[in-house]
Amino acid sequence: MKISLVQSDIFWEDKKANFRKYESLLAGLKGNTDLVVLPEMFSTGFSMNSRDMAEDMDGLTLEWMESTSSAGNFGLIGSFIATEGGKYYNRLVFMKPGGDYCIYDKGHLFRMEKEDLFYTKGNRRVTEPFRGANFSLQICYDLRFPVWSRNRNNSYDILIYIANWPAARRKVWTTLLPARAIENQCYVIGVNRVGRDGNGIDYCGDSMIIGPRGDILAAAEENEEEVVTYELSLSELEQFREKFPVWRDADDFRLISG
Repeated sequence: MKISLVQSDIFWEDKKANFRKYESLLAGLKGNTDLVVLPEMFSTGFSMNSRDMAEDMDGLTLEWMESTSSAGNFGLIGSFIATEGGKYYNRLVFMKPGGDYCIYDKGHLFRMEKEDLFYTKGNRRVTEPFRGANFSLQICYDLRFPVWSRNRNNSYDILIYIANWPAARRKVWTTLLPARAIENQCYVIGVNRVGRDGNGIDYCGDSMIIGPRGDILAAAEENEEEVVTYELSLSELEQFREKFPVWRDADDFRLISG
């Protein structure tokens, strides 16, 4: 399975400018990848202006994701500011060619930037099948909470983190992504933005694909806008899990969402 990471700057609260940027960055991927992964809040940046920036599920962002996925014949992952039932969500969409999609609402809201004051947290983990692989879907701050991502009985093969993770805390990002791959015996995809946002926060990227042994298989250049495509082997993952079946000795537990 070919995965493409899109490490980009993001125009602050300018959806149409971001759509144009991504159309340019994705122009060469049609027929050359299975899945494209964009950063968190790819159409606005990490904005707390939820009231003005939010869209319902037939808004511009979802429409753009559907047309882009179908035109390129690839899956497309990214999050945007969604509204539903009078509430606001940092909502990841996994769009598939043809218009089918699933959603994941961010489970851990970043209180240090007051995200919990402007958004409603999700209360369920999401695993989604696509082209022979199972994906676990997570957003940014979720990375710090290993129980939320725990891979029970190999229920997923690829763990996705999309982020606006500041450069000031890059060591946490680059440390925890390999840790999640090792402890869950899975591939981990981490996609982060670059540039400076509307609040003056800097981002350096460090987007990467990590193998189940914790090794970095592919990575984008620091501070550069770049699209990185890498082909994952699901058969190699299966062989590793059978040869070294740590998962069989994992502690049993039941997660109760608050």
